[in-house]
Amino acid sequence: MLTQETLVEIHVLHRHGESIRAIAQKLGVSRNTVRRYLQDLIAVPTYPDRTQRVTKLDPYRDYLLARIEAAKPHWIPATMLLREIQDRSYAGGISRFKSYIADFKTVKSDPVIRFETPPGEQMQADFTTISCHQRKIKASVATMGFSRATYVRFSEHERQEDWLQGIEEACHYFGGVP
Repeated sequence: MLTQETLVEIHVLHRHGESIRAIAQKLGVSRNTVRRYLQDLIAVPTYPDRTQRVTKLDPYRDYLLARIEAAKPHWIPATMLLREIQDRSYAGGISRFKSYIADFKTVKSDPVIRFETPPGEQMQADFTTISCHQRKIKASVATMGFSRATYVRFSEHERQEDWLQGIEEACHYFGGVP
């Protein structure tokens, strides 16, 4: 059975005037397969859903969830939890165990606090590198603190002259110095 991408490619190549033989050679499939998909005898390929496999850790799932809930808001190290279930006859390794319990770990992220400044008070400037077709281009980026208005100047290098030129052009662009 072919993938959706291959099916689409067969139809695209056919519309571009490719012969059935040429399409079959390019995609590495038989000519009869190409003919069948072009005649739409077979629509979009469908695949059966995979059934979840039973793992060595499934019998310990309830125990692990109870231990993790009891320890909240803290996190019990994986090595400690592994020792506990090894005492309950778990025979697997730590790598599989770590990937298994990673799904249960809730990451508490710090709230983002936006740094606010009055209008015209602050401008931030920095260089960044942009990769474009195996070529690196430097960009001097200046952003106003209040409005988040941005000015970008591209250059070949990241030298002091480029830095100062970028800041000067940004100030002209924004209509003054913060």
